[in-house]
Amino acid sequence: MNMKYSALICAAGSGTRMKLGYNKVYAKLNDGQMIIDKTINVFLNDIDCEEIIVVSDPDVFLEMHNGVIDQRITLVQGGSTRQESVYHGLVKVKNSYVMIHDGARPFLNQDLLDSIKNTLTTEDACLLMVPCKDTIKKVIDGYVETTYDRSTLMAAQTPQAFKTNLILSCTKKAMEENYTGTDDASLVEKYSDVKVKAVEGSYANIKITTIEDLKG
Repeated sequence: MNMKYSALICAAGSGTRMKLGYNKVYAKLNDGQMIIDKTINVFLNDIDCEEIIVVSDPDVFLEMHNGVIDQRITLVQGGSTRQESVYHGLVKVKNSYVMIHDGARPFLNQDLLDSIKNTLTTEDACLLMVPCKDTIKKVIDGYVETTYDRSTLMAAQTPQAFKTNLILSCTKKAMEENYTGTDDASLVEKYSDVKVKAVEGSYANIKITTIEDLKG
């Protein structure tokens, strides 16, 4: 396919919601792998991935890996918010295209990566998405305001992939205006005229958010 890209893995969380007392990406799945390792390995195994920027506490990451990491990996200190952490990583990206992926989303597979890469041959921005299974309602002050047409609703996943200069520019504008997007693609939607292409994802590509999600 020959769509060369950089991967930016956002893994700067603290594990507060899971009450682990440490960053959840270092928790182990049932197969014995740390979440972060399973996440990174998908990109390490893809020949088109030229570099992997891991945004996480470098000291902790090195300690958890006994000081040994792949030469394609660059460690970057996270910021005070996810958006700031992504920006810290983006300024280090060397490739013209970047895939931004959650460090706690370890069940990505090569088929999904290939779908994203294929889309990048014709699009400047895209992301994995799956149709919403549930009925979504807007609720204000405890009362249902409206019910959305489920057939038009999709749930965003990662990777979200972009031309690097596009997402870097949009993220920088958001930081300057103190605007926080709901995800990376939302910044492209707000700060550019580029259309974001939806790519079919997988319901298996979950983000680890609870102890029950620790399965492999």
